Amino acid sequence: MHYLAQLLSAPELSPGSALVRLLLAALAGGLIGLEREMRRQTAGLRTHILICIGASLLTLRSIWMPQSFGLDRGDPTRIAAQIVSGIGFLGAGAIVKIGNNTKGLTTAASIWSVAALGMAIGGGMWLPAMGALVLILATLTLLEPVERRFFPGERIKLLQIWYDESTADRKRIDEALRAYGLRPQSIDAFQSLTKKQTRINILVKVPINVDIERLFKAIKGTGKVLKIQMQEKY
Repeated sequence: MHYLAQLLSAPELSPGSALVRLLLAALAGGLIGLEREMRRQTAGLRTHILICIGASLLTLRSIWMPQSFGLDRGDPTRIAAQIVSGIGFLGAGAIVKIGNNTKGLTTAASIWSVAALGMAIGGGMWLPAMGALVLILATLTLLEPVERRFFPGERIKLLQIWYDESTADRKRIDEALRAYGLRPQSIDAFQSLTKKQTRINILVKVPINVDIERLFKAIKGTGKVLKIQMQEKY
């Protein structure tokens, strides 16, 4: 164990120490990538492993170059700076905008964090890197239930309700929506004399964790409902 710790933190690089650091980078990236893979995110197991190994290898190279060629003024931070700026392109690829909602920000942040882990491991900071790995995994796995419980997100949706003739009750509709945490932003009505139907269009903010089935049952109790439709508002 002591010999392994020396390989991970030795200031002078050897083929053995470089290989051990790359293997540790693969393990660290794989643990975070596995969590993302289990959640069916755009960047999963292989992507995170490759990013962590690549960042670690580039950091190793930036250390090895001055050491190998005896350059007293070699700057190992130059390659590290390029890793930090370049990883942003990969992170941006994980972000997807759907209507008024943005997805993939957490995965983009995990990509950035994995690159930092690889750089730290490649630079011999294996103990802080392992501490950061634990914190990253805890953030991804343990804090999500807390976030959903105390900071529920909202999505803007278009809710359309069709009623038989003029049976729509605006007051009962508003009460049903607010009972499930929905916040109406605007509302308008359209009446068809030929079909004898009334359509209510409501632009509403919907909590992510709302029970749609129970919500629709509550809406059906506001009048003679013929049809209910809810869709993303683009």
